[in-house]
Amino acid sequence: MPKLDARKLLKDCYTATAKPKLVEVPALMYFMMDGQGDPNACPEFQTYVETLYTLSYTLKFDLKKSDPEQDYAVMPLEGLWWAESIEDFVAQNKAKWLWTLMMMQPPRLTQEQFTALQERAAAKKDLPFDQVQLAKLDGSLSAQVMHVGPFSEEGPAIQRLHEFITEQGHVPAGKHHEIYLSDPRRTPEAKWKTIIRQACR
Repeated sequence: MPKLDARKLLKDCYTATAKPKLVEVPALMYFMMDGQGDPNACPEFQTYVETLYTLSYTLKFDLKKSDPEQDYAVMPLEGLWWAESIEDFVAQNKAKWLWTLMMMQPPRLTQEQFTALQERAAAKKDLPFDQVQLAKLDGSLSAQVMHVGPFSEEGPAIQRLHEFITEQGHVPAGKHHEIYLSDPRRTPEAKWKTIIRQACR
């Protein structure tokens, strides 16, 4: 049986080009972890990334073991970014940034199954699985664009995206959203691919 791949099923949401576009993003279920501070200096950041990947792969292998037809591709890491003060966010005052790291999950996962999954994962590895939330992110009209390169060079792509939103007669609504398509351990920084998404109204 071929793997189910939500990136292909939701192709408009998980592909982008240097030219911004509008997409209708449906409500989706995620594992989420909340944090704050500079991701380059905050030790919890990488721990949370590892926690989300570990829990996501634990779920994948559990479902595949119980029913091979449920095999699917684990989704990429995503992040919501904001600050209490928009000035701190725009000025790159990362010490005051707030963030939610998340990974999309099968929609039929129940809270009861999730709690049992956390317990199984915690018995195998010492990570903060108890801080992971299972939550649905509301659907929205969004604009998105592809950025290729280091995260520190996203500025022009973000500006291009917000100019596009204005040109389309919309205004930004909600948090800055990023989808990380590349594995930083295996991909040169200059080739990192990040979808930058902004909900709008």
